[in-house]
Amino acid sequence: MTDGVYKRLAGVLDTLPNGFPSTESGVEIKLLKKIFTPEQADLFCEMRLTFETAEEIATRTGRPLEGLEERLVGMSKSGQLFMIKLGKTQYFKMLPWVFGIYEFQCGRLDREFSEWIEEYAPAYSRQFFSKMPQLMQVLPIEEIISDKEEALPYEKVSTIIENGQSFLVNDCICKKEKGIMGRPCDRPVQVCLAVAPIPGVFDNAPEGRIISRSEAYALLKKTEEKALVHLTSNLQYGSFYICNCCKCCCGVLGAINDMGMPAADVVNSHYYAEIDPDQCLSCGLCSDERCQVGAIEEGKDAYRIIRDRCIGCGLCISTCPAEAVRLIHKDPGKRVPPPITEEAWFDERGKGRGVDFSAYK
Repeated sequence: MTDGVYKRLAGVLDTLPNGFPSTESGVEIKLLKKIFTPEQADLFCEMRLTFETAEEIATRTGRPLEGLEERLVGMSKSGQLFMIKLGKTQYFKMLPWVFGIYEFQCGRLDREFSEWIEEYAPAYSRQFFSKMPQLMQVLPIEEIISDKEEALPYEKVSTIIENGQSFLVNDCICKKEKGIMGRPCDRPVQVCLAVAPIPGVFDNAPEGRIISRSEAYALLKKTEEKALVHLTSNLQYGSFYICNCCKCCCGVLGAINDMGMPAADVVNSHYYAEIDPDQCLSCGLCSDERCQVGAIEEGKDAYRIIRDRCIGCGLCISTCPAEAVRLIHKDPGKRVPPPITEEAWFDERGKGRGVDFSAYK
């Protein structure tokens, strides 16, 4: 009986465009049992990807209204649902596994959970990175974009920050997980930035630290200095986070580095780097200390960019002592504009995976 509700939950998550593949070992069920009680799993299965009030959920599902909002709030604090509060009204919606439930589990992360995540990661990655559109797009270091290269709004870090009214910085669950597994990262851990277009959204957040807009810019500057890649949702409008990622911990970059997946299948990138061999000093700084995807190799007389691996983050440019590297906007015909909104992303992804998730819209 108990396993039944978790298998149902796994099926719902796999029906969502993001996916949640099954495994022979059943480790995905262990993960769900760690996160959800049977009652929470049952309620989650009746949620939708769009915001609803407790009253709307009760009316639609036939569940008693009494105590429902309290349960929904509790699930949002446990990272099982997403909640926003506008005035006195609270709205709730379901979360996919990634980006969603997994990223909000810092509070329950332990050795057992981390081991299960690592066991599940290959199966999840094989499914997740095999379909378009990609979950994330790369935001290059904005200051290094040439005035000749007109960056579109969705390609700029500043667009997300300037559209934000609330900012929250959290620990990176990928880094915490690797630390628990005995492989700690030597870069900052509290680097995951959440952004909301409404003031006060994070006032009652169970985890993280509220910061100002100027502190958000300072955080991003710090992560650039530490050679962390800015990644955000692959959307033109509505991005609500900026992850700052390294090669040793990030599951997304790990798909390129550890699983050998083509960079273009993993992230949407609008730029690429190019090294001028006549200016290159062959110091190796770009390759050894800055690039997070192994996209730079040593040549006979100079270092060179491996175009198929380059994700256009610009980390190799900002510290080049010879100013030998530049960032180039891809030709319009080779750029893939992100879906307009999250809803459009869901529709494209669902169509690509061949899943009917209309019951959860």
